Amino acid sequence: MGFSVLLYNGTGSSDDGFYITAFHTLGNKNYLILALSIIYIITLMGNFVLLAVFIMNPSLQNPKYVAVCNLAVVDISLNSVIIPQMVPVFVFNLNYVSFGTCFSQMFFMHLFGDMESFSLALLAYDRVIAICFPLRYLTINTNLRMLLILLGIWTLAFLLEVYPVTLASSLPYCASRVVRSCCCEHGPVYRLACSDISFNRKLATAKTLAVLLGPLSFIIFTYAVVVVAVLKFASTTQRWKAFHTCLTHLLLVLVYYLPVILAYVLGNLRLVQSSDLLTAILTVSVTLPPMLNPIIYSLKTEELREKIIKLFVKTKVTSHK
Repeated sequence: MGFSVLLYNGTGSSDDGFYITAFHTLGNKNYLILALSIIYIITLMGNFVLLAVFIMNPSLQNPKYVAVCNLAVVDISLNSVIIPQMVPVFVFNLNYVSFGTCFSQMFFMHLFGDMESFSLALLAYDRVIAICFPLRYLTINTNLRMLLILLGIWTLAFLLEVYPVTLASSLPYCASRVVRSCCCEHGPVYRLACSDISFNRKLATAKTLAVLLGPLSFIIFTYAVVVVAVLKFASTTQRWKAFHTCLTHLLLVLVYYLPVILAYVLGNLRLVQSSDLLTAILTVSVTLPPMLNPIIYSLKTEELREKIIKLFVKTKVTSHK
């Protein structure tokens, strides 16, 4: 892990770190790490291909694909923060993490997690403008405006995470330093503090609900607007075209929210008794969408699919010369 932010831990020393422990009761732990490694490799390949196609094709450099490329960057970043550090921890038992590295990973992991949710809301905004105002789309939703919106939501995500993480880093950790998770998550770390953490718990709950339910509510609202607009179309062909336009985004939303909701239900209803198994489910539910997003977009978007095929055909022809 290459982060080196130094944060004060409230005990007069920032040298004492944490020990990551999880999956002790899972007999097939190595299979889980192998699966996550495959997820990471596919995440990198899929999203880098998406970014390469965007850069090499000026016709794709429009607001819609600016938002898609932002999601690709977020996908790469999120899985890069989570998965690579798990290999030395759970394969080679190098589970010690320095204080600064732990809180740096915590900050970036939650930052990119927030951006997954916000990026889906941004794509919903782009779709509602494209369907409800097709003739004015290029004047309403310019590249500059999309970049300014992106700057705004990245700033919002930064502000949402910097305070809880800084607050957690200032707590005194004078007892156990064993983090019972696959990485330095906010909850499992701040619960180790030997002081009152009630405010941290309330803050974490409020922030999580805001990050998940805020964008989801906005997405639901945009789909309601789209349905009303589509029902006004006289032509069945136009209605189907509008539906097909939203289908890709709807799949991305389902891929992101359904695993999160499933993991939440399993954890809170105690349907999964093993904490290690629940941690494994949560880890997969977080890392799977970044792998699937570029695959779904490539398969369901005809314009993008054609550009990707041309890229690989061109590469193959060049290699045979």
